[in-house]
Amino acid sequence: MQNRRLCRIYEELKGTMNILFFLTPKQDVAFIYNDFTLRQTLEKMEHHRYSSIPILNRKGEYVGTITEGDLLWGIKNAYNLSMEQAEDMPVMSLPRKRDNSPVRVDTTMDDLVFASMQQNFVPVIDDKNSFIGIIKRKDIIQYCYDRYKKENPVEKRRKSFLAQASVY
Repeated sequence: MQNRRLCRIYEELKGTMNILFFLTPKQDVAFIYNDFTLRQTLEKMEHHRYSSIPILNRKGEYVGTITEGDLLWGIKNAYNLSMEQAEDMPVMSLPRKRDNSPVRVDTTMDDLVFASMQQNFVPVIDDKNSFIGIIKRKDIIQYCYDRYKKENPVEKRRKSFLAQASVY
């Protein structure tokens, strides 16, 4: 029963929502440029407490994503890397496992939800491939959860949960 309600909320979301509703604009997103060094990248990720961060070129186009894992493996493979050496190491010289695939501003909710199931944030680009922001998986889940709570008061959810728990 609850799964059907969530599916209905998703179907409504898919049919009526514009992905920009979920957008965190570029000015509110920490990112790095593809000419940053390893040290600059580490410091920016540490400061913002990010586990992954978008990479842009100086034209503002999305280039890829770098993760903590990419940095750790790159440092491990460089062996005795000091912070002084990190100042000279271009971040783009580190191999990346994968990049978060971007979506265009006119993508469908279906494609957005699919992309968000594969990655913790979805970069959004315009028709000129310029990075305009990200959509966080958390924001999509929060929206669906809030809609679900609104349609299913606490007492109704509690009864449903207790009914399901008694089956097990």
